Parts: sequence; C-alpha cells; structure tokens
Amino acid sequence: MFIKKILTIIITAIMVQVQAQSFLEGKGWTARKVESTYILSIKDKTSILDALTDFVKTQKIQAGQITGIGAVNEATLRFFNPETKKFVDKTFKEQMEVTNLTGNISEIAGEPLLHLHITLGKSDYTALAGHLLDAKIRGAGEIYINTIDSKISKTKNEEVGLNFYDFKQ
Repeated sequence: MFIKKILTIIITAIMVQVQAQSFLEGKGWTARKVESTYILSIKDKTSILDALTDFVKTQKIQAGQITGIGAVNEATLRFFNPETKKFVDKTFKEQMEVTNLTGNISEIAGEPLLHLHITLGKSDYTALAGHLLDAKIRGAGEIYINTIDSKISKTKNEEVGLNFYDFKQ
C-alpha cells in the first residue's frame, strides 16, 4: 500500500511537470505544444500580427502552416494589383467573425515572414477577404500552427512584385 502511494505521488509529479513544460506564454498569447502542432490562444484586444510574430520568434519557428478562427473589431486588409505592382490597403472597424485565417511561416533576409490571408464575416452576413496586414482580436483568437522542421526562405521577384519561395537557399 505504501509503495503504491509513493508511485502515485511520483507519477502525478511527473505528469504535472510535463504539462507545465508544454504550456507556453508570451506577449498577448498562450499556447500548448502537442507533437509538432502548437495550439495558440491570442488574448482579447491583442494584435494578431504582434502575437504571432512574438510567438514565432520566441519559439524559433522557421517554417510552418497557420490556420485559425476567432473574432476581431478592426482589420487592415491588403490587395495586390498586378498591373501596377502596388498594394492597396483598407481598414475595417467593426465587429467581425474570423471564419478563416490561413497562412504560412517562412523567412526573408534571415527574418521571420508571416504570410496571412483572412476571411471575415460581417454582421450583415457578407464577407471580406484578403491579405491580412493586421487585426485586433475582440473576443477570441484560436490558432493552430503546424511546424515544419526545415528552413524555408523567400525572395522578392521584382518582375512580378511579390515574394516567392527560394528553394536554392
């Protein structure tokens, strides 16, 4: 009986330690790692870009895939015009549902690069979509990040005006 109690205490202590090691926290986010996937919660009133950038840098993630849902009350989207090779930015200030956040993590010139696209649902049930420059969480931000154990680099293609994967690096 005594040995069984001691083993139970030891196993419980080990499980608590393992759970504590898998819990992560940073500027505007908390996360838990399960195998090669991080489950990330972005805190209310936090910039999605700031939280994800801090997360990627602190966890030293070089490549991966991002998906998420949530709610925001402000979002700045970007649209690329291939004719002019210029970007047009527009900010929307209203409560919206994040019905899909998708993107990838790579690097450019040795710095982390988040390439994010978003679909937002408005209160009149219409949708907005585009390249996400940034948005402020208002409610919840639930993100999954699947990491890739590799370095993926991008370089700018001047002819097109966009960044592309550079597999030669």
